[in-house]
Amino acid sequence: MQRKRVFLAVTAATLVVGLAACSDSGEQTDAESGPVTITLLEYQQARADVAEQLIPEFEQAMAEQGKDITVELVADILTDEQFRTKITQQFHSGTGPDVVDMGGSHVTGFAGAGYLLQLDEYLEEWSGWDDYYDSVKEQAVQVDGHIYSLPHEAGVQSLFYRKDVLEELGVDTSQPQTWDELIDRLTQVTAETGEPSIVIPAGTAWGGGTWSEGFLPLVAGTGSTFYDQESGGWRLESEGLSATFDLYAELTEAGLLPVQDLLNPNPWEPTKYVQFPEGTLPVAAQGTWGWRYDWGPEGSAPIENVQEKVATWDYPALVPGTDPYSVSGGGFAYGVNADSEHADAAAELAMWLSSGEAMAEQLVAIGSAAPRAGIADVAPYKDEPSLLDAEEKLKTSVAPPTGDGADQVSQAVQSATESILLGNADGAEAAAAFAEDAAELLGDSLVAQ
Repeated sequence: MQRKRVFLAVTAATLVVGLAACSDSGEQTDAESGPVTITLLEYQQARADVAEQLIPEFEQAMAEQGKDITVELVADILTDEQFRTKITQQFHSGTGPDVVDMGGSHVTGFAGAGYLLQLDEYLEEWSGWDDYYDSVKEQAVQVDGHIYSLPHEAGVQSLFYRKDVLEELGVDTSQPQTWDELIDRLTQVTAETGEPSIVIPAGTAWGGGTWSEGFLPLVAGTGSTFYDQESGGWRLESEGLSATFDLYAELTEAGLLPVQDLLNPNPWEPTKYVQFPEGTLPVAAQGTWGWRYDWGPEGSAPIENVQEKVATWDYPALVPGTDPYSVSGGGFAYGVNADSEHADAAAELAMWLSSGEAMAEQLVAIGSAAPRAGIADVAPYKDEPSLLDAEEKLKTSVAPPTGDGADQVSQAVQSATESILLGNADGAEAAAAFAEDAAELLGDSLVAQ
């Protein structure tokens, strides 16, 4: 048994943990037999906590395979922006950790900069990759056709609704097939309460959430190509884009969106942390993480008996010829430093953490759906009905379009939806303004012709 040591440096804490209980993972690669020491970076506390518990099990599992691998956990608690800045500096200076756990939105930039190792060969030889759902696999492939990260969770975005509130108001809670059908129900709620009845992120105050949690899930199911993989450019005019801006305009004009809250700073606080928990704003665009981080017992705004009071709908069809759908989210993924001296051991850690009990423990700690089959019967994940339901949706979910220039497109979406909230543009005018702004921000090379 190795001694446990704790290193503190500025905001980082590095934990060298010893050998403990064994794992049921029998996967092997050509990882060095050691002794080898690798580092794993976690920048969110909940993720660091569960990783600290799992690392000794990994070390023991490797020891049973004749591999002497020690893992140092770097728990550096940062915001997304702080993480992006700091890890970029570390990669650039050659001091980055061997394995980085990061949101999928970070992967494209780091892979394009050459900071992440291609994982294609490891995954081809790993039987676990065959169990991943197609939508997750598709999102893992970068624009050059290669894979630079291993997803170990999946978010599923859909419409969360207060089942208890709608039933009390006599409003239908079955799956709405079209937005027209749902708007009829929302109008009924607003007529009864005198208050807005749905929150979908919009405007500039919500920042990137307007794009990732609001606009993108809506346009993803319209059947229109938004990002063209072949040309590597964005299509800035389409039936789907027009329909999405029209929907924002219709919801705003009908008084169904909480416009003033969306225009104020931190719009998620009065809407998702006060009004939805109170039941006065009964429908919210949300992701799987809401079960834990927002409305769970330890969330920002706990709802008592949340599993009984809250349920989810797929997004209704917005364009004729389409069907209701949920959207598969990026989730967190493990990336391996392209300059790692122990790439085999680093990849081994990523694959082990993405298997069996190790994955099940992480999914419950974070509140995410399994991105692969074979976890639904593994404790403690098997005892989480909301996550199991999200995994079922994941199997047939729509993957949101993304690519180079997403930050610029997000900026244009925020501005265009803000103009709708302010009453300065209808749907068609907002769509035209979006196309013009996005083209200028992207430049010719990133606009599909």
